Amino acid sequence: MSEDRRLLQDLVLAQSTTQRAGHLREDPEALAGLTDRLFVHVGPQGARIDGAALVWETIPCPDNAVTFLGVEGDTAFFACHHVASEEPDGWRDLRQIGSRLEARDVGLMVSAVALDNWRRSHAHCGRCGTQTWDADAGWARRCPECDHLHFPRTDPAVIVLVRDGDDRALLGRQAQWAEGWFSTLAGFVEAGETAEAAVVREVREESGVHITPDSVHYLGSQPWPFPSSLMLGYHAWTDDPSTDPDGEEIAEVRWLSRDELRSACQSGEVRLPPRISIARMLIERWFGEPIPSEWGRN
Repeated sequence: MSEDRRLLQDLVLAQSTTQRAGHLREDPEALAGLTDRLFVHVGPQGARIDGAALVWETIPCPDNAVTFLGVEGDTAFFACHHVASEEPDGWRDLRQIGSRLEARDVGLMVSAVALDNWRRSHAHCGRCGTQTWDADAGWARRCPECDHLHFPRTDPAVIVLVRDGDDRALLGRQAQWAEGWFSTLAGFVEAGETAEAAVVREVREESGVHITPDSVHYLGSQPWPFPSSLMLGYHAWTDDPSTDPDGEEIAEVRWLSRDELRSACQSGEVRLPPRISIARMLIERWFGEPIPSEWGRN
């Protein structure tokens, strides 16, 4: 069985060309001195789009909070957090548009969406319940009552393509997904757990397949700001392909050879994750060639 342990390249949501310039977040005077400024409207899922590019404006949106995203050259980028009940015209979900955006806009939009989701879920202090205020140019929330400082939350999750002795790939269908929708197995890392242990546990819980920690190999990571995940991608191997899906979270699992996957996708029997997902890239790494766009779901 051949192994390719190179880190995954060109993960859609892992692209970025700007500098975060974190030192400016605590320096209001230096931040105010950045005169070349661009602003984008952002909400919990996406932002304002024109064609395949973010709509950048030269003045901030009125009455909306603003977060500093970073710099590129002499230009500073900011997110205007949308507070109206209705989304503005031209609004697009990051999951719909991400694979079409240039690298700069992808990186900025991922951060903006993640921060927007965090702001909405941390409007009040977790210690005393008081409404929190922006701090550090939008990268923190401070409680005016107890002075506690809250920082954006990131939830690590593992996602894994398991291979057996015949080099087949294990794919699963979540119970809430439509028939034919398959992906790699995934789950959150629990408190006090290593990422590798989470891979072993999630694979066994969801599919009944037994793997060992020494068969687990890291291939790369990608932020998934829906609302706050960091997806850690792995390949793993097993000598025992016996399956027993849990029937609750995972309704169905299938072992597929490359030829079987090709046939099932061409017939429409199986639909794979969209290219924006790291799951798609894990499958493509195993498959050994680019997966046609029509095999994936939107």
